[in-house]
Amino acid sequence: MCMNTEEWVSTRSFGFSTKTHRSKRSKVRVYLLMRRRSEQISGRDMELKNLRLYLENQSIIEENEKLRKKANVLYQEKLVLVSELQKKFPPIGCSPPVVYPIADSVINKEVTLC
Repeated sequence: MCMNTEEWVSTRSFGFSTKTHRSKRSKVRVYLLMRRRSEQISGRDMELKNLRLYLENQSIIEENEKLRKKANVLYQEKLVLVSELQKKFPPIGCSPPVVYPIADSVINKEVTLC
């Protein structure tokens, strides 16, 4: 089992040169694997961010629809109150009523104001 110095040096130098060659390959492979893994991780991160933004957008859209419906109900109540007010207290000495068309996505009514 004991080697002489020449055998040990020759095998050592030969082994060292192949190890260096393998080492370069292995370093490249490790680099490529690390790069692929980081791309996968960043891809997952992007997917998670995208999902979070999508869910946030959906909640904003739902809230917007609720507020739009609420605003429409308030607008209709306002029209009813204005018409009741005009019936109770007709304007005195006012020129003929002017009709203003009000365009709304849900209702199209005309309001008479003095």
